[in-house]
Parts: sequence; C-alpha cells; structure tokens
Amino acid sequence: MDAAFTEEQHEIRRTLRELLLKRCGPDGVKAAVRTPPGYDQELWRELAGRLGLPGLALPAAYEGVGCGPTELALACEETGRAVLPSPLIATAALAAPLILALGSARQREGLLPALATGELTGTLVVPGGQLATALALTGPNDGDWAGGGRAGGIQARPADDGWRLYGEAGQVLAGHTAEVLVVAAHTGGYARSRTLLFLVRAATAGGPGGRRDGAPGVPGLLRTRQTALDETRAQARLELREVPAELLGEGGGAEAAVSAALAATGVVAAAALAAEAVGTADAALTRTVAYVKEREQFGRPIGSFQAVQHRLADLYVRLQAARSAAYYAAWSAGGNGSGAAGPDGAAEPGAAALALAQALETLRTVAAEAVQLHGGIGFTWEHEAQLYFKRAACDELLLGPVHRLRARAAEEAGLFAGAGGGPGRGGAAAGGPAAVRAPEPVDL
Repeated sequence: MDAAFTEEQHEIRRTLRELLLKRCGPDGVKAAVRTPPGYDQELWRELAGRLGLPGLALPAAYEGVGCGPTELALACEETGRAVLPSPLIATAALAAPLILALGSARQREGLLPALATGELTGTLVVPGGQLATALALTGPNDGDWAGGGRAGGIQARPADDGWRLYGEAGQVLAGHTAEVLVVAAHTGGYARSRTLLFLVRAATAGGPGGRRDGAPGVPGLLRTRQTALDETRAQARLELREVPAELLGEGGGAEAAVSAALAATGVVAAAALAAEAVGTADAALTRTVAYVKEREQFGRPIGSFQAVQHRLADLYVRLQAARSAAYYAAWSAGGNGSGAAGPDGAAEPGAAALALAQALETLRTVAAEAVQLHGGIGFTWEHEAQLYFKRAACDELLLGPVHRLRARAAEEAGLFAGAGGGPGRGGAAAGGPAAVRAPEPVDL
C-alpha cells in the first residue's frame, strides 16, 4: 500500500479547503440551514460546477471527474471540517453509485451527467430509518427492512405504464429537495415479496416542480422537512400515494443484485462518512486548542495546565487513528489493484464499517471534550462547538450505533467463524453463547 497522496489529490483538498474557508464559516452555516432547502444553493452550484464535487467518483463517460472513493473521501473530509450543509453525501455516495451499478443504459445516460454536474440532486429512500441496515453496515440486508410485503414500509405494484409506489419513509437525507429518488420498495406480495429499487423523478432540471422548497414534483408525493437536532444534515419525511415510478435497471429485477449493489454502495458511503466525521473532529480539536491557548485562568492560559494537555493529547491520538482507518477504508473501497481488495475487486471485508465506527466514536469524544474545554460558552447555541456535538450525536443515531457497526465488521471479516457455526448461525458474530467459552481444565 502506498499511503502517499498524489498531487491531484492534494490539489482537491487544497482547493476545496480554501473555498470553504472563504464561503462557509460558522455564521454562513447557521444562515444556510435556516433556508427552505437547508443549504446554500449558490455555493453548491459553485462546488459542483467549479470542482465537480458530486461527480468525483463517476466515470468521465457520464461527465464525472473519473476519480474514485479515495478522492470522494478526501473531499468529504474537507466538507466535514466546515460542517457544510449540502446534498453531497445523498447524491454522490448514495444515489449516483446505485444508478451506475444497476441502471439501464438509458437511465444512466439520462441521469448521471446531470447528477455529476449538480443540475440534479438525488438520494436513497429507505423506509423506517433503516439506512444502515439497507447498506449492510449494521447487519445483513437480506431481511424485511423495506416492509416485507406487510403493512408499513413502501410497497410497489405493477401498473400499465410502469409501477406505483405506496408507503412512507422518514429520515431521508436531503429528501425534501432531491429531484431523483432511488426508492427501496417491496413487490410481489407477502408470499413472493422481494426488495427492489425504483426511480422516482421528483423534478427535472429547470422544469415544473424543480423548485427546492419541498414542493412535490409528481402526483401523490408529499415531502416534508423534518426537525432534526443536527440542522446541517437535512432530513425529510416522504409520503407516497400511488406515485408513478420506474424499475431501476432492465428486466424484472433481481433481489440478489439489489442487495449486492446496496452493500457495495454502503462500503463507499461508510468510507466517505468516516472521512467526513474525521474532518469535523479535526475542526473541533483545532478550535479547542486555539481556545485553550487564549483563555486564562489563575493568571495563565488554561492550555498550560498539564491536565488539559493530557486530554488534548489523547484526543489527537484518537483523531489520527480514526483518520488512518478512514483513509484505509476509502483506499480499500477503490481496489487500487493492490491486492488489498478481494479477488473480485470488492473492498476488504469489514474495513468500511470498522472505520465508520471508529470515526463516529472519535467525533463524539472530541465534540464532547470541545464543549467541556470551552467552558460556559461551549454550552451556548451561539458558539460553533454545538455544531460539532450535534453532528456527532445525529450521525450515530442515523448510521449506528457504534457497537453494531463493529459487530458487523467482525462478522464480515469472519473473526468468529469457528465459534458456534459461523456468522449468522447463532454463533459469536450473531451474539450467541459461543462468543465466550470456558477454559479447558489444566493438570498441574
């Protein structure tokens, strides 16, 4: 493994960091999240048009930059450092990879160029707040997380002109503004139900319904922005009442292919989200170090006290470990022809979930310490420390909890395969009693 970044990768980081320093300070973030879209649309257009941010990991054939998960992760680290409210994760790490993997030639050619250039934004719609499960980050995604053919979730039925979707989903990232919805729904009834992905074109670039104020673009679709603790990670509730949709891909659709595509997307998304959490933690730690150098108590800066120095040193070690794990997960997700990926080019099992767990835990610890070390001002909504703390709390609720991410990583890596029948069979990986065994008696 060559851990050194290329000059192109360094340039992506430098350019993005300089732009965000000028355009996305704490005051700008707080102003952007209170707009109807929940982010600065002008800044997003600049990021998409000037830097090609949403198309970083898309092929050049679809007007993407032609890079990979590593470059996307580096970009997310910088957006995390600024706590940038944007549809980047929803578009570049969730919707676009699924369309690229499963879409027909017509669907890819019709949607990916617009997503890559920022003309359209997209997201993945998963019912019941089961995003981590759907992406196979906290467990296998072959269950009934999309509704199981019963009441609840989202159901799909064939119609004369395509498909109709009925149901609801909450905690959809950027769901109130995305023009392209990739919806996970069950079809086939209870006895023969299967989970497939469907496309709902909620709006077209510049066309009717293209407003980003949450207005529905198709009949039967109601989108409402939800109140969330972390306003920088906008979420929405979607209600679908016989909404017209088309199947993602050609033919009747294969559930196994959908599960595999979702799991592969989860690997890239986890690496990007881990890098984003690392960037946020780095910003929180940097601001805290600067503050303790200035804040005086007993006639000297509080940063000169050994107890404070030890706490900051521990945070720095945690941060560097999380950064290394995030970089490795992104590098592994890209394959890189180095042998770290599997023989079929897949990422190393468990690397992404483990990196995400470490990054989320690190962000939570750093953000909590930042609030404490900032003292009284750290507890106020007016100070930027609360942005980091709320991002840490909400990301773990959305993608965790951390212990389930670690358990899934252990299961994928086969760490407990020899104890109790292997993963998914009631053994250690499934939380069964085989996880701990009594020692054999020893004759002395």
